[in-house]
Amino acid sequence: MIESISHSNDQRGNAPQPSRKLPVLGSSLLLLAVVGFSAIETTSAAAQPATDADAAQAPASSADAAESVEAPEPTASVDVAELMAEGPLPDIVIGDPNAPVTIVEYASMTCGHCANFHENSYPTIKTDYIDTGKAKLIIREFPFDPRALAAFMLARCTQNDAQRTAMIDVLFDQQDVWARAENASTALLNIARLAGFTQESFAACLNNKELQEQIVATQERGQQEFGVDATPTFFVNGDKYAGSLPPDQIAAIIEQKLR
Repeated sequence: MIESISHSNDQRGNAPQPSRKLPVLGSSLLLLAVVGFSAIETTSAAAQPATDADAAQAPASSADAAESVEAPEPTASVDVAELMAEGPLPDIVIGDPNAPVTIVEYASMTCGHCANFHENSYPTIKTDYIDTGKAKLIIREFPFDPRALAAFMLARCTQNDAQRTAMIDVLFDQQDVWARAENASTALLNIARLAGFTQESFAACLNNKELQEQIVATQERGQQEFGVDATPTFFVNGDKYAGSLPPDQIAAIIEQKLR
């Protein structure tokens, strides 16, 4: 399953609820939205834990597994030049910028299936393809709710690209700690302190209206220009794939692009 704009569930298996476009909150309201999130309805079932089937995806080596797996067909393709054109925020590249395969991931920080991908697929893909210079990964913000927006803002407020990447890793790893907490502000602050945030810098980041609008604009660009309507959505050299791809499947896709 994937987390979709058009299907919003409080629990998996429940009837989908009508979706809402993520509002651009006023800068003075964002921190309040995070603190009082229990009264705000989310736009996805993102904070639900991944299923047992999701968690059982990872093989020992994605490269080895790819040899016996057929790459899934893309659901669409986009112009690579347009996909890689400058957006509202600069892309942060994980891996060699000159790698022949480019993976663009649109993700929401509260998306359970995004967390599943980063827990079960990303480590082997990083070892087999990113660290070896065959592929690079770009994570673009596609927040479904105020908590996801706040988490992405904090990642962008870190001191450098490496810390932003590390912050995203930690936020996905500890998703259940903050995404489902009664007091998300306290939970996020505790995580942010590990990256050097103070109470003051934490509040200043979450009240940065310009950054908030840039992240929302990144989401809107993904939706309007590239047809992103669910998370995670991947573009591999321009070909679109939706859902938490198991490591053998995304490895098969990468191997196909390397031929």
